[in-house]
Amino acid sequence: MDRMNFLSFLLLCLTSVANGNKANKHKPWIETEYQGIVMENDNTVLLNPPLFALDKDAPLHYAGEICGFRVHNGPTGSGSVQFEAVVLDRSTGEGLVRSKEPLDCESQREHSFTIQAYDCGEGPDGVNSKKSHKATVHVRVNDVNEFSPVFVERRYEASVPEGRLFDRIVRVEALDADCSPQYSQICFYDIITPNVPFAIDNDGNIKNTEPLDSKRQRVHTFWVTAFDCGKNRAQADAQVVVTVKPSCKPGWIGWTKRVEYTPGSGSIPLFPSLHLETCEETVWNIQATVELQTGHIGKGCDRDSYSDRSVRRLCGAVRGEVDLLPPPSPAANWTSALPTLPSSDSSLVFSFNGSNHVAVVPDSVVSALSGDHFTLQLWMRRGGANIQPATTQTRGNRKEEETIVCSTVKNDDSFSHYSLSVHGCRLSLFYWPDVSAARPVKFLWKLEQVCDSEWHHLSLSVQFPSVTLYVDGVTFDPALIHDNGAIPNPAPRQRMFIGACWEPEEKQKEILNNTIPEGRDSVKYVGGYHGLLSGVTVRPGSVEPHSVVECLYACREGLDFGDLETLGSGMKVHVNPSQSVLVLEGDDIESFNRAVQQVTYRNSLRFATPGVRPLKLTTSLRCFNEESCLSLKQLEGYLVVLQPDAPQISLSGVGPHLARPAPEFEGPRGVPLFPELRIVCSLSHAVNTAAQGMEGGALMSDAVAHTLDGCEVQPLGEELNPEREELLVDMDLVRERGLEIINTTAYIAITGAESISVYEDVLRSVRYRLAKGSARFERRFRLSCSEMNGRYTSNELTLEVNFLHSLDSLYHPSHLLASQQQFLHPSHHTGELSGHTLPNPHRNSVVPGAATVIIMVCVGFLVVMVILGVFRIRSIHRRGEGARGGAKEGSSQWDDSALTIIVNPMESYESRMGISADTEGEGEEDEEVAESPDDASDDQRIIIKKEGREGNARRY
Repeated sequence: MDRMNFLSFLLLCLTSVANGNKANKHKPWIETEYQGIVMENDNTVLLNPPLFALDKDAPLHYAGEICGFRVHNGPTGSGSVQFEAVVLDRSTGEGLVRSKEPLDCESQREHSFTIQAYDCGEGPDGVNSKKSHKATVHVRVNDVNEFSPVFVERRYEASVPEGRLFDRIVRVEALDADCSPQYSQICFYDIITPNVPFAIDNDGNIKNTEPLDSKRQRVHTFWVTAFDCGKNRAQADAQVVVTVKPSCKPGWIGWTKRVEYTPGSGSIPLFPSLHLETCEETVWNIQATVELQTGHIGKGCDRDSYSDRSVRRLCGAVRGEVDLLPPPSPAANWTSALPTLPSSDSSLVFSFNGSNHVAVVPDSVVSALSGDHFTLQLWMRRGGANIQPATTQTRGNRKEEETIVCSTVKNDDSFSHYSLSVHGCRLSLFYWPDVSAARPVKFLWKLEQVCDSEWHHLSLSVQFPSVTLYVDGVTFDPALIHDNGAIPNPAPRQRMFIGACWEPEEKQKEILNNTIPEGRDSVKYVGGYHGLLSGVTVRPGSVEPHSVVECLYACREGLDFGDLETLGSGMKVHVNPSQSVLVLEGDDIESFNRAVQQVTYRNSLRFATPGVRPLKLTTSLRCFNEESCLSLKQLEGYLVVLQPDAPQISLSGVGPHLARPAPEFEGPRGVPLFPELRIVCSLSHAVNTAAQGMEGGALMSDAVAHTLDGCEVQPLGEELNPEREELLVDMDLVRERGLEIINTTAYIAITGAESISVYEDVLRSVRYRLAKGSARFERRFRLSCSEMNGRYTSNELTLEVNFLHSLDSLYHPSHLLASQQQFLHPSHHTGELSGHTLPNPHRNSVVPGAATVIIMVCVGFLVVMVILGVFRIRSIHRRGEGARGGAKEGSSQWDDSALTIIVNPMESYESRMGISADTEGEGEEDEEVAESPDDASDDQRIIIKKEGREGNARRY
């Protein structure tokens, strides 16, 4: 019974155990993510954490055991193909991941896939087995240094100039095929050729360690190798070839420091053979700046050397301008107290010191400048030479404005006020259209030209409310500022000051000598100007055209470019308005060299101002390698304008004597002094005649067209007596041509730039007129002309005017007495007989008594000469020297070398007396005057003049 119970209990236990194995209740469990590493030369993946699958059914047989792992595709879809997972211990669930084939880091460095564990189920056949969740596995393939460095090129070449050290001559480069930074990077390079003057850094840059010499070794060849960070050496070394070039100095070649310019040559190239040498340095941008310095020539450059008024006429400016700073004269004395400075362009420059130099324009001049339409023009230079700074220039800590022009003018029934001032680098125009009603307006310009201490031309055209400013021919727009209190309210009366402005009316003091007396603090002005002024003019009415303003400022010299059509592609040329700076820019060296050779200097003045003009050439280069780009120093030279050929202004066509009957001079029109005047201007210059097959050189004179700017007729001796004599000019012709005339008792001056033909017409109209009964025996005049403000003058043409008196006037007792005294004292008259210009002869124009005396003198001389001849023949016969033929020969010779008989019916009595006075001083003549009957009806005179023994007869 007990044995049966034990067997039943054992069977029950086995039955319960068998029923328990069939119940596989739990799924295996693994980590959700694994990180793995595998070497290129191994297939086992080291996972973190290790691969273990757990099952809660353990330790049951089958249900608690892990039978395997499944690998599924990752994101790339190739993980299941390359990797597998195996179970190492079924009871513990330990597994292993390995690759099915060798891995290549260079082709794929990272792999991702999923893995899943499953148990053994309920029996040996794996029935009802359960799977775990899917875990992600990331596998990284570790690199193995299996590749060696390889150079990109097997041969490297470079060329360098000798004598220099370079930071880099050439760069070599090697690459490594390994995938990891450790083995794919090149850690260092090495030159394996010994004893070479080169070094290489870890980046492969090769430089020379000493200056190279092409004469010692022209070509250097050496080998270099590379190592990666795994110490693998390059499979093949690289060859480096460095060629040493002969010395090359980068810079401009063909630079000529001195350039000569002959006036009248037009345009000449400044750099005809200049070219840039870059020593094979690759550049991608070149910029050259040529600067011509002409600030010391006149007012900034070479301009027309005529007066400002003449230049205005030549530029076609509208007439009617009023000169506010005219040359000091009795008619314009308000500038007499202002100091002046010399100017190379013949213009008058006035100096203002900011304190006691002020010009007060008379009311008579100001009254002609009314209206709100006017043009104000001037040349200005702030500061200037020989000017002491003003003593009181500040109000508190701020400098006052410096007033150039301050004016109040009357416009019909109102007064307007304006003032032009400078302050720092600002120019301002204060304009008050109606001082009693309207508000004032200030026009302000900020200009560098105001404060650079250089000459500048300002033209201010006011057509209120429009204001236009031209500075050196360039337009500048103002900024409008309304202002109610810039200056005290001006008094309603017209006045104008140059160089300052007045104080309020209650403080205004009396002005002495047009300046502020030194030491008198009671007389003060506001805002004195400190600098130089020239050519200050105001023209009321319509504003000045822009073309006229440009002409007034235009420089006659400057830089230019020869032919813009020949510019290469990519070339640019820029010239500033004053043509003193020219900029060239390009990217091609050959095109740039051709462009530089076409930079020219031009001077349109035939009589250019001689002197030196400094030249500068500044070059800027840009290279692909900015570190080793070339740097060229600034080149300096100078242009020499040679002395121009002086023009020869020749006055001719007027005899040295002019004789007319006295009544013609007493007529209402007088007698023209220069009716046949001819003015010729020519240039004399050297000509190389050797090239024409002639010996030596010669002077050639070329007639040229010129513009005269002044002629003067001056009486010699005593000045003209306005009660008895005067010089007349065709004033209609003078006004028509826009010329100016000054007619005084000391001279008559005609000024203004005009052609030679115009001056000929005007001078031919000059007449000399006498009052009734004022005729004398002679009057002398001198004529001269000039151009370029007196820079070149003509010859002085002297004319002696003789008055032929009538018979009635000569027989008057007083006239007869005068003629007798002149006959008795002939040395008082010095006129020359041969130079008279006589009118058609009239019988009553020569005194009959004088003709009788002349004939008597001639007959007396004839008788004396006959007696002397007979006496000589008889003396020859008495000598008895020689044979009969000799005596006959001696008797037949008549020495008539000392006897000349000239019959001139046109000579006057006064001229005869002059010849007597001249011949009397020689001391070699014998004259006898014999009276003869008064039968010389043809007014003939016979003059016998005896020279020395060997002399010949002279004719007068």
